[in-house]
Amino acid sequence: MRVGGRLRRSQDLDPDIIHPIILDPKHPATQLIVKHCDESLLHPGPERVFGELRRKYWILGGRPAIRKHQHSCRECQRWKSSPGVPKMADLPPARLRLFKPPFWSTGVDCFGPFLTRHGRRTEKRWGIIFKCLTTRCLHLDLLESMDVDAFLLALRRFISRRGKPFEIWADRGMNFRAGDRELNQCFQAMEPKLQEHLSHQQISFNFNPPGAPHFGGVWEREIRSVKNALRVILGNQTTSDAVLHTVLIEVEGIMNSKPLGYLSSNASDPDPVTPNLLLIGRRDASLPQAIFANSKLLGRRKWRHSQILADHFWTRFIRDYLPNL
Repeated sequence: MRVGGRLRRSQDLDPDIIHPIILDPKHPATQLIVKHCDESLLHPGPERVFGELRRKYWILGGRPAIRKHQHSCRECQRWKSSPGVPKMADLPPARLRLFKPPFWSTGVDCFGPFLTRHGRRTEKRWGIIFKCLTTRCLHLDLLESMDVDAFLLALRRFISRRGKPFEIWADRGMNFRAGDRELNQCFQAMEPKLQEHLSHQQISFNFNPPGAPHFGGVWEREIRSVKNALRVILGNQTTSDAVLHTVLIEVEGIMNSKPLGYLSSNASDPDPVTPNLLLIGRRDASLPQAIFANSKLLGRRKWRHSQILADHFWTRFIRDYLPNL
């Protein structure tokens, strides 16, 4: 049985195209024809198979029949299936230190080297990054070498400017492991009474497994952004230590003004949360100081100012940024 139509007077078309054969979609022969056409065309989409079969056959309900076959075809499912989404593990406690000071849980790593000019000679310098694992605040400094002494000096500068962290996460670099041993030896050499008094102020050093740099992906991604900024600012020129140190601090300010959430194009929406809101009380270092209502501002207790700024940061942080982790 074939289909009629209005093409019977055509002299250029094949007779099967003018009067295609009518097929029942549930018949086994029809299913074999659909399977053969699908395999010969290397499992394309249903419209491609339908167009090829229409050249000779008229399957009643052809598109649903082809989709039903391709839905059960293992090769079609194999080539058209979307990649599986890996199951994400829960965030570690270091990423969720809410209502704690900045850099309470800190990741540290080094990057470089960079060439600096000293008279007629050039020397290598490195950068060190301290990254708050919760608030994404950033602290950059310059290292003269990659030994343990340079790391300990940078750590002392960091603690003096940002406060002592509760824990530090790092890879298994020799300078970081040696710095941990050096601090432990200094602590053990203290007088017993002083050691007992300062026991709660020790810094917990945690090291990532060897050969697993993705464990430090939080700060490795920031290192990439810092390097891109340095490449734009410095290019290939060789600078002095003072210039390189200044550029690192400027990049630090740029990174800390980066919005953590969605940046709305509506002018009436509030500004996005940035790490600078917690560090300096404003979104950007170049902006004027934030202004609050007189009833809620300083009064006679200036500490309320910092409390309002911190509460403002954490409210926006929990509402806008934390659900996206």
